[in-house]
Amino acid sequence: MTMSKQRLDEIRAIKDEDIDYSDIPELDDDWFKNAKVVIPQAKPVAVKLDNDVVKWYQSHDRNYQAKINAILRAYMNKQKAHV
Repeated sequence: MTMSKQRLDEIRAIKDEDIDYSDIPELDDDWFKNAKVVIPQAKPVAVKLDNDVVKWYQSHDRNYQAKINAILRAYMNKQKAHV
């Protein structure tokens, strides 16, 4: 589903206190007791990166692949917000 920029701007302008949450049940202690964290499975894919980029990330973070993924996700989400 796509929305016009005008409609997205209208939605973003709504103040939190003006949103009606009455049809959404509260999350009680039982919900949190039974909740499970689900981490999306990464799809193995080969991406060509410059050697200096990989070396730099490796030198700054043991979990450099997850860091690169998080950066790509943040960029993706930012781009989605501008649609």
